[in-house]
Amino acid sequence: MSEDILKKIVDKRRADIERLGLTFGFDIPEKRTVGRCEFLGRPGPILEVKRASPSKGDIAPDLVPADLACTYAAAGAQAISVLTETNYFKGTLADLITVAKAVDNGDGTKKCAVLRKDFLLFEDEIDIAYRCGADAVLLIARILDDEQLIKMAKRAQSFDMQAFVEVREPDDLRKLNLVLETLDKEAAGDAAKSAERTIVAGVNSRDLATFHIDPMVPAAIRNKLPAKAVFESGVHTPADAAFARSLGFKGILVGEAVAKNPPLAAKLVEAFAAAEDNRRGDFWKTFAERRDAKRAAYAAQIPMVKICGITREEDGFAAAEMGADMLGFVFSNTKRLTNEKFVRDFTQLLRSEYEAEGKLCPLFVGVITETTTEEGKTAIKLAAEGILDAVQFHGFAAPSFDKGDSGSVPGMTSSLPCYNALRIGEESDFENFAAIRKHGEPRVLLDAKVEGIPGGSGQRIPEELLREKAGETPFWLAGGITPENIGDICAKFSPELVDVSSGVEDAPGIKNVEKLQQLFGNLFENLK
Repeated sequence: MSEDILKKIVDKRRADIERLGLTFGFDIPEKRTVGRCEFLGRPGPILEVKRASPSKGDIAPDLVPADLACTYAAAGAQAISVLTETNYFKGTLADLITVAKAVDNGDGTKKCAVLRKDFLLFEDEIDIAYRCGADAVLLIARILDDEQLIKMAKRAQSFDMQAFVEVREPDDLRKLNLVLETLDKEAAGDAAKSAERTIVAGVNSRDLATFHIDPMVPAAIRNKLPAKAVFESGVHTPADAAFARSLGFKGILVGEAVAKNPPLAAKLVEAFAAAEDNRRGDFWKTFAERRDAKRAAYAAQIPMVKICGITREEDGFAAAEMGADMLGFVFSNTKRLTNEKFVRDFTQLLRSEYEAEGKLCPLFVGVITETTTEEGKTAIKLAAEGILDAVQFHGFAAPSFDKGDSGSVPGMTSSLPCYNALRIGEESDFENFAAIRKHGEPRVLLDAKVEGIPGGSGQRIPEELLREKAGETPFWLAGGITPENIGDICAKFSPELVDVSSGVEDAPGIKNVEKLQQLFGNLFENLK
């Protein structure tokens, strides 16, 4: 969508406020009558009462707020988010009042916290939310200037409510830090009024201007957020919940998936509770941070580059110096097969040299075509030890870690940093792509399918297949990428990552320095 939906929602809301006032014509309590519960006082999912959305239309138009709230609370939700925006989400302040009463214990406490989720613009709207029973209010940094955001956060604090500040863009982060600094300065050592106590940050994987979802957005900025942070949007399965937790988020906000299918709530709560901040999440955070830093440095959407099939020290050093973001080592019985000693020695040498020079070292990836071969087991072991940053499962789906089918492979756990590479030769091959994405994998590498050759074939994926899938998720592309065609590929498909192997070789596993120079030269020339 090219239209700025967020602006449209806010403009409509301002017009409604001028016409109906801040209560939108609803009768609200003169004073609060329900108990309290700290918002994100413990890690856990925030499940949403949501009838509709601008992108999906009706989601659950006939939901009963009180019944759904009780289902969420019984499932173990940490909080319930109640949409009170009428025009596009079909929510009301009456829903907020109803939900707050439904989870009230009658003794000054609640079964779980209640969040008012709306496009709030004025301080008095926080007073209204408090009287309706909310324990927290959403404040969208993107639609509030510095002064107003601080005022509204302080107003929430005055009611002992948490301000749930949503960020996404760099300027949103600046605003969040300004709020944190202001509240901490004014708290003057009072723990009850500190920013850590009163502010929760949220990162929306959905762009509110276009409603496009990308889980790499929360991954990229997780380390820039305070301890209490929430992953918003894009969680549809237990695997998605586990992925968000692996990034270190203390909460997930889930709307459409549970509103349409309330029994899913308990499964999401269980998956989130069972997961943990781990090396799998560290890999994706590191990748996303480096991607954003690279784009910022060149003021353009430049792809990450992986040079695969490294078998010689001089080739790895050359690729790294020219700008490779990832280096791949093949642990499969092909002509590019490497060995454990070389990978251990080379990665230690390159890391030490780059650390001494204060430079970012490329990420190291082990490529396997089976988990049960000695080569596959070696790569998994090296990743488990941290020698490799990730494992690339090439041509087959990674085992379903949450189902315990990793067998007896050492190091194979749900925290193993990894991603999938699929061979694409016809439209039906994208069925596996969809299945892997549903299993919580944020990215999938697409390689050309050539019978009998697992990778490094020099063949390209048919362009018509890529054109059909363009825009669904950022492309990671491999197969037949050369110095001569990389500019054309980037212009047509704007890949997030390109994986190059045979296109810069004299022979399998033997890189050509001049071809590497030409590849990177043409890539950067394409930016001009």
